[in-house]
Amino acid sequence: MSPLEWGLQLVLLVLLGAAIPFALRLERALREIRRDRGAMEGSAQGLAEAARMAEAAMVRLRASAELAGRQVAERTAAAEPLRDDLRYLVERAEALADRLEGLVRAGRPLAAEAPRPAEPAVQSQAERDLLRALSLGAARGSL
Repeated sequence: MSPLEWGLQLVLLVLLGAAIPFALRLERALREIRRDRGAMEGSAQGLAEAARMAEAAMVRLRASAELAGRQVAERTAAAEPLRDDLRYLVERAEALADRLEGLVRAGRPLAAEAPRPAEPAVQSQAERDLLRALSLGAARGSL
């Protein structure tokens, strides 16, 4: 072998020696990438499972909302006749209250003119208390 060949082989040997640390770093990086890829695939599977569960939950929620909507519509339909009946009763009660108020107003002057019956002789304290309570109640009712 000639000295030129020896020199080229020596340069090649030095370059190969310098490449070994780079190869070791590259091997470590590839090992980490493979490990991270496994974790990422596991995460992707977990994410896919979570997405499937969310979709199933949305379907159940939509079904529950539709059921609740139907129930509300049924109850509303059942309540409408009751509402109409109550409205009718309120209107009749208002008309009767107006009529009664007119009769009370018409009767007040007659009640003021009518002679009061003589109060019977009171026998006991309980009777006196009862008469006092009745007269106070009548006075408050006319206000």
